[in-house]
Amino acid sequence: MKNAIRMAALGAALAAAGAVMAQDVTLRASHQFPGGQGDPRDEMVQIIAREVEAAKVGLKIQVFPGSSLYKATEQWGALTRGQLDMSAFPLDYASGRVPQFSATLMPGLVRNFDHALRLNKSDFMKEIHALTEKNGVIVIADAWLAGGFASKKHCITSPDTIKGQVIRAAGPAFEQMLAAAGASIASMPSSEVYTGMQTGVLDAANTSNDSFVSYRLYEQAKCLTAPGENALWFMYEPVVMSKRVYDKLKPEQQKAIMAAAKKAEDYFTAEARKGEQKMIDAFTKAGVKVVSMSKADFDAWMQVAKQSSYKNFADKVKGGDELLQKALAVQ
Repeated sequence: MKNAIRMAALGAALAAAGAVMAQDVTLRASHQFPGGQGDPRDEMVQIIAREVEAAKVGLKIQVFPGSSLYKATEQWGALTRGQLDMSAFPLDYASGRVPQFSATLMPGLVRNFDHALRLNKSDFMKEIHALTEKNGVIVIADAWLAGGFASKKHCITSPDTIKGQVIRAAGPAFEQMLAAAGASIASMPSSEVYTGMQTGVLDAANTSNDSFVSYRLYEQAKCLTAPGENALWFMYEPVVMSKRVYDKLKPEQQKAIMAAAKKAEDYFTAEARKGEQKMIDAFTKAGVKVVSMSKADFDAWMQVAKQSSYKNFADKVKGGDELLQKALAVQ
């Protein structure tokens, strides 16, 4: 009788252990962008979460939008340490730790979305991906966003129009160029720009088309400079994973993540092209003046950039000049 009881207890314990083993692994995905409001960066992560769960490989992804789990600039460190599993992350935000990443927000380096797609297949991007992996993070979906400028004072077109304005620039390369043109710089993530403009800390900001809309910056601006035919601002904002976390997953789970990420990337590639018109419509509806840069404006900015951000990157970043040449070789 006692043996039967022991065997029953052992069986129950094994069954309980088996149930625990069979439970889904839950990964945590964090990003700074508003959730449930149509921001395509949030939707990229949501697509990956839905597709991975539908694959039934014992894996779930819980999404924390709006900096609800980590602040925007804290995510890179958490990813490299394996404390955060996944993020939709503007790679330039980590350029303080990996200076080469500021090449992914270099003025005028990417001219349009077709150019961005060609760049994704280049030696330049292979090196960027290798650098992320060397630092403990892997890219699972590429994403490039166009962007522009918005100001509470007056329209930003040629370099002389930025003089005297306090502006938020998304990374060091843009900060160097704008400072060289006579702007004052205030650094902050895009999620803090609205408050900065509202409180008078900022006169202007440059950020992505999608952030201009998601963060309702049309409520604070008098003039928007849209990318148009002469986009100065393109930023790389991929979906990334902690390599430490990814490497621990089963092969079928890794395969499911990569398949889901491909669907998310395809979605984003189509959606990003619509972002400029959505932005223009939102700002126009709010009564904000909308302009774009002329070719002469763009060329004038590039002269400033070549003497400031490009020169600084080539001179001070290890392998910087070679990295820029790899990017510039893509036509």
